[in-house]
Amino acid sequence: MTATVTADYVEMAVRLIAALVAGALIGYERTYHGRPAGFRTHALVCTTSSLLMLVTVYEVHWMPTAGDMIRLDPTRMAQGIMTGIGFLGAGVIMKEGLSVRGLTTAASIWITAAIGILAGIGFYFPLTLSVALAVSVLSLFRWIEARVPNQIYYRFDVRFERGSELSETQLRALLKEHGFGVADMSYRLDQDGRVLRHTMSIRTTVQTGARTLANQLVALDSVLEFRITPTGS
Repeated sequence: MTATVTADYVEMAVRLIAALVAGALIGYERTYHGRPAGFRTHALVCTTSSLLMLVTVYEVHWMPTAGDMIRLDPTRMAQGIMTGIGFLGAGVIMKEGLSVRGLTTAASIWITAAIGILAGIGFYFPLTLSVALAVSVLSLFRWIEARVPNQIYYRFDVRFERGSELSETQLRALLKEHGFGVADMSYRLDQDGRVLRHTMSIRTTVQTGARTLANQLVALDSVLEFRITPTGS
């Protein structure tokens, strides 16, 4: 085995290990927060991306005559990797009721695959920077996101006796009092016209708005039934 071949094998090992470590760092954050695609998944995705890039970067080791007969384009392998990762990312996106979970994990798998490609071609500086940025987004930005005011959406369904003291105007005033905006209100009469039912989308930036609204609705004798369901969008 020549010195050049030995040096190449050492470099391959370094790149694979770099990919493994980079993927594990990102995956650890996902595992810590209880996500289904975590430590092992990200480590394997990053290592696999690096491994596939080595196929084209070191083609001379498995196709000695490639330099004279065939020209392989490493960017085509990268495109194939990113396309395949799309299916894996879609697998971690789950719809629970009216809310959607897993989008951040899917995005982390996507960037992990890209980092693996960087490891495969030996592009260490952007690899290191990308890992730092990815971990920062997943951890530090979580802290920022929790403190930035954001709108929370609910589906609100309420039934009360027709002709009771809770009119539509009073209902809208009650929602406004608790910091809710109203959209898409619908009207329906039930039980031979004795019960009026309203269904609507409501939104607020008050984190405890739904709880305080529910407590007040429970205290109203005219309210027969209500439901406040987070929609996640």
